Amino acid sequence: MTNELQPKLLVSDADAAIDFYTKALGASLTDRVADDQGLVMHAEFSLAAGTFALAQSVEEWGWNDPLSIGGSPVLLQIDLPDPVAAADRMAQLGGEIVIPVEDRPYGKRQGRVKDPFGHLWVLSGAIPS
Repeated sequence: MTNELQPKLLVSDADAAIDFYTKALGASLTDRVADDQGLVMHAEFSLAAGTFALAQSVEEWGWNDPLSIGGSPVLLQIDLPDPVAAADRMAQLGGEIVIPVEDRPYGKRQGRVKDPFGHLWVLSGAIPS
């Protein structure tokens, strides 16, 4: 057994989120599990940077998505070859650019995007030489 941390994002519309993350981040859907009513209990993605999962929010279970509780206290940072292009794709698909991706004084090209489901993503990459 290995130790691995896998963030699981709770979202208001799992199938829309699956579509968004595959298109915006180029994530590959590797697993999707739904109950008899179609409620997505688990969807898992692979990225070059690692893996993450999502599930439909279910208030009765305490599974609250960021939009239902007024925002997210978590920043998800992802290192990408082209964070500007990723931010643009996320915005075109319904995300909101919170902090534009720009060269930062600490040596990274970085910015922040809120996805349509309320999750905050720090998109980061190397400053081109």
